[in-house]
Amino acid sequence: SLLQLKLWNKYRVSNIPSLIFIDASTGKVVCRNGLLVIRDDPEGLEFPWGPKPFSEVVAGPLLRNNGQTLDSSALEGSHVGVYFSAHWCPPCRSLTRVLVESYRKIKEAGQKFEILFVSADRSEDSFKQYFSEMPWVAVPYADEARRSRLNRLYGIQGIPTLIVLDSKGDVITRQGRVEVLNDIECHEFPWHPKPVLELTDSNAVQLNEGPCLVLFVDSEDDGESEAAKQLIQPIAEKIIAKYKAKEEEA
Repeated sequence: SLLQLKLWNKYRVSNIPSLIFIDASTGKVVCRNGLLVIRDDPEGLEFPWGPKPFSEVVAGPLLRNNGQTLDSSALEGSHVGVYFSAHWCPPCRSLTRVLVESYRKIKEAGQKFEILFVSADRSEDSFKQYFSEMPWVAVPYADEARRSRLNRLYGIQGIPTLIVLDSKGDVITRQGRVEVLNDIECHEFPWHPKPVLELTDSNAVQLNEGPCLVLFVDSEDDGESEAAKQLIQPIAEKIIAKYKAKEEEA
């Protein structure tokens, strides 16, 4: 029915079963990843399962691939890419190669940036092998509870996923993978979402995120695509501002 379709679209459900918790008084999503919640907290001790700040969820020791440990408080004041990935997944491995270069470029440009690897590897050995290629920090593989809490916090439904946070720990974009692949030189870092995008192979995944307006223009004529952009930019900005005022994702 139309109502069912509206609910699927509103909550961006892309696979089932999906369990989403909502605060009835405000209608806001409390937690997207209810299935993980009831698996990890069958007694309901953490009810009402609302979002916790990143700094609280990540709290504890982190690793470098040379065996050195540091406290998660070292991330404070930096932009952070939370990187959900695993060695068994080929798209993850190819993204990691690009990400290593991006990380280097951003650091060399003097930006405060750290990446936190949250592994979905199937064994400690494959985690170690994969992590040995990464110049950033990771949640220890043995700390399954903390890895799961981070998955829950961001409602991760597939890998690779790169979530980019600002220095306060708030989400800038959930589409870090698309941004990194579209901006090899990292000129746009930290990748604040643009109201209007040019459709490409790598960002087409966003068509699954919710209702989209797609405007077709004659690509031979450069002036035409620029004029089209000018036409829809203010409309897009207005819609985004409306959602921002309601503290909802556009």
